Amino acid sequence: MTQTQADDLRPTTAEPVVLMRGISIEFPGVKALQDVDLTLRPGEVHALMGENGAGKSTLIKALTGVYTPDAGTTTLNGVQVAFHGPAAAQSAGISTVYQEVNLCSNLSVAENILLGREPRRLGGIDGRAMRARSAEVLARMGLDVDPASILSSHPIAIQQLVAIARAVEIDSRVLILDEPTSSLDADEVAELFRVIRSLRDEGVAIVFVSHFLEQVFEISDRMTVLRNGRVVGEYATAELTRLELVSAMLGREMDLLEEIERAVAESAPSDATDTPLVRVTGLGRTGAIEPFDLTIRAGEVVGLAGLLGSGRTELARLLFAADRADAGHVEVDGRPLRLRGPRSAIAAGIAFCSEDRKGEGLVADLSIRDNLVLAMQAARGWARPIPRRTKDELVEKYIEALDIRPGNPDALIGNLSGGNQQKVLLARWLVTEPRLLILDEPTRGIDVGAKAQIQKLVADLAAGGMAVLYISAELEEVVRLSDRVVVLRDHRKIAELDGRDVSVSDVMALIASGDQADHRSGGTERKAS
Repeated sequence: MTQTQADDLRPTTAEPVVLMRGISIEFPGVKALQDVDLTLRPGEVHALMGENGAGKSTLIKALTGVYTPDAGTTTLNGVQVAFHGPAAAQSAGISTVYQEVNLCSNLSVAENILLGREPRRLGGIDGRAMRARSAEVLARMGLDVDPASILSSHPIAIQQLVAIARAVEIDSRVLILDEPTSSLDADEVAELFRVIRSLRDEGVAIVFVSHFLEQVFEISDRMTVLRNGRVVGEYATAELTRLELVSAMLGREMDLLEEIERAVAESAPSDATDTPLVRVTGLGRTGAIEPFDLTIRAGEVVGLAGLLGSGRTELARLLFAADRADAGHVEVDGRPLRLRGPRSAIAAGIAFCSEDRKGEGLVADLSIRDNLVLAMQAARGWARPIPRRTKDELVEKYIEALDIRPGNPDALIGNLSGGNQQKVLLARWLVTEPRLLILDEPTRGIDVGAKAQIQKLVADLAAGGMAVLYISAELEEVVRLSDRVVVLRDHRKIAELDGRDVSVSDVMALIASGDQADHRSGGTERKAS
């Protein structure tokens, strides 16, 4: 019996630890939650599913005391509660681990686990006792981590597990994991799931929020689906198919979902021209990525595949001159291009959507309008402001074309869902009419509906003659969209495959083996060792 089959047989009749009934929350002009119910049982992993903007984050914040519901009740272990902040919820045994780890990276692992609850001796902190208690918690979770090591010295996966260890140490009975796997590779996800199952078996109620459907079906026992602030239904995971889940999340019929997939398949791969738009020879940066060759044609989607840390983002940043190369050169239309910085890349028709949309993309306090025209205004220079009429026409065009919600150009972008924020960033660069669009993880952390829209947009852009360099940790996306797939491992290019014939298993085998196929011909010779 597989682990998944065993999970499916787990009993789900335990008395609920959390009962939320009739929860409603309204913000100015927006009904975020309407009469929502949620039931969490001890010893169960409960997935909270829905598109961006469906109400998942709002419901979590209502449970943890960040928001006060306008209506409804919350019961914890049979007692009605009303938390007035996350600290009160944590004291009651409800802990949250967010996608972006909220710990002190400059402190030790032990200091983070016991922050605010440090053991004392002779009026000061007892460091030895603190490390010993932390070591016990880490051992209980099966983690081989030095409690005295500095948190920042560990990868993000270990930092997330330390955040979970902190919740375990305070004996949390409810653990909320908000997109915990978005920055993890397959091995790190497996380790996280091992810890989740261990805590579940100890009787912890775990809320699991993720946009990775395969992971949801692997780890969860039950799920609640939200759409437009309402509950669509609560389901036993073993009794729901993937297509039924997607249909429930989107509120669309199955034939429409199949139509979206068919449109993407028919649009990509496109018929690229034979003349290279961009030719890269020996481009590299010491410590970031070894020198590589790459050719990209107009109307072509080139996918970058590899594990986290393989050099995908480093390659993209070199092409956009966000980082300075110390070897190699770039040609556009057969003419040498000296990339002194992003401004020279933009002038050459190269656009770059960073994977860090919050840190390197969005200006959260500005409106959709101001964010959308930012790149165009930067290219013109601040002494030549875009006329208001032109700006309004462009914003209206791309809000409609990309189905950005809400459609109010004056709405603050910081209040949008992740998927709609990503669409604004895409629109920002499309306004500049680039010839090469570099997309680094454009669908990370967004719902399945927005993913389908963005994938179809990429295919349509390529069909219209734009070149696209597409980076994603989801190999299915890369293979589906790409004319060619470039495989990276350990900061070097190891293979280049024809996307028309390649499969996910082909790419995974190359990544696992690390075998290298040399492609000095600029991509005309497509093979893999």
